[in-house]
Formats: sequence, C-alpha cells, structure tokens
Amino acid sequence: MSIIEAIILGIVQGLSEFLPISSSAHTTIIGKLLDVIPKDQPELWTAFIAVIQLGTLISVLAYFAKDIVHITGDFLRDNIKLKLKYKDQSLNARLGWLIAVGTIPIVVIGLLMKDIIEGSLTKNLYVIAGSLIFFAIILAVAEKAAEHKRDAKDLKLIDSLLIGIAQAFALIPGASRSGTTITGGLFVGLKRSDAARYSFLLSIPAVFASGIFELYSVSGHLDMSAIINLIAATIAAAISGYLAIDFLIKYLKRHSTFIFIWYRIFIAVLIIILLNTHIL
Repeated sequence: MSIIEAIILGIVQGLSEFLPISSSAHTTIIGKLLDVIPKDQPELWTAFIAVIQLGTLISVLAYFAKDIVHITGDFLRDNIKLKLKYKDQSLNARLGWLIAVGTIPIVVIGLLMKDIIEGSLTKNLYVIAGSLIFFAIILAVAEKAAEHKRDAKDLKLIDSLLIGIAQAFALIPGASRSGTTITGGLFVGLKRSDAARYSFLLSIPAVFASGIFELYSVSGHLDMSAIINLIAATIAAAISGYLAIDFLIKYLKRHSTFIFIWYRIFIAVLIIILLNTHIL
C-alpha cells in the first residue's frame, strides 16, 4: 500500500463512518479496487480499518469537545462527589450513563463474534450489498414510523440500551454504525439531528476500544512504511470525519435520511453489477 492509497482510504473512512452509508462497504470497495486487501490475512485489513477509525474518534472528540468535557465533569461530580441518584443527576451526568449503557451490547457481541468479524465473510461484497439494502429498508421504516419529537434530554436508560443493541448490528458489514444507531434513535422517537448527535457520542467508547485493541494486536507486525501509512490514513480520516459530522447534523435539522437510503440501494446494486462483470 502506498501513502496515497492510505490517504484515499482514510478520506473514505472518515466520510463514510459518520454518514449512514457504511464505512465497511466503501472502504472494502476502494480496498478491492486498489488491490490492497490481503487475501490470505483478512484480519490485517480489519485491523487497519479499526486503527484508522481512531482518526474518526479524533474528529468526534474535536467536534464535541465542550459536550464531552461537561458530560465527563458532571458525571464524576454527580456520581463520585455528590453521590446523587440517577433521577436527581444533571442532564450531562445522565448522558454519561446513557452512553455507558448503550455501549454494553456492542462490547459483548464484539468480543463473542471477534473471529467472525475478522474473517473473510465480513469482506464478502455480496454480504455487504445485501446488508446495505436490508438496513436501508429498516431506516426507511424508522423514518416513516418515527415521531421525531424527543430530544436527548428525554432519553431513558431503556432507550439507550435499545439504541446500543442497534449499534451492535453495525458489526455486520454494510450496516453502518451511524446508520444503525440513527435508526435506533428514530425508533425511540428522537429528532433526526438529536439521533445523529447521540449516535456520534455513543461511538466514542466502541471506536476507542476497537482501535486501541487492534493497534496493540498488530503493533508487532508493523514496519516503518506501514506505520507511516497508518498515520497518514488516520489524519485523513480525522479531517474528513469532522467535515462529515458537521454536514450531517446540519443536514438532518432540515431534511430526512432518504437521500442516504436511496444512495445505499444504488451502491448495493452497483456492487452486484461490478461483481457480475468481474470488475470487483
């Protein structure tokens, strides 16, 4: 892999991580077109993508820096210093609990399904195409069924757990982490922009954990060229990810997610055509 290819993959990762269009689908397509996915060691590709996701983590931390500081500070104050009951805690402290509870499903399922996630099945473009279409339909159902009335302050622990279960479906290639969590948010009645905001905050623990774990697991196999590529891809992902977050939150304040739903279906059909014409 050249540094230019690494930067391209980083840009694609950053944009598609936060738009509900599936980063795994887009990075796998580009990876196959660039012929940089190791056929005999698919776990190395999974690790590469997980590590450059740390770039998207940086973009979330930068974009929501004030929110994160307030959530962390209030959570520590209300739980450790004041020892308040959950119902008596501030909104930011409760958000801390909501994020913690919402993270549980993806951690548990991720650990149980680690071998499958790192295997060749998750790079299968037919699986990705089917997943793109299936979860696009689920998002469309959520759009039609949702009330779009609730704010983040209205979330309850059970809502967070349900959104967390939705996030766990992102382990299926082609599902999209932001797509599944936004879908979950819509199903519990959140406004579109609030669903996106909570989706991004909820991604922080999971992306951090998977990125650090994979970085540790491949650290002994990295030469200087691979390290440079990882750094370049991570920086590119951070920049493009920040822009994607800003765009999506502003877009969803005035529009539905249907443009992304139709795009997912278009990309899925394109993948199938390219596979059957042996271009991919």
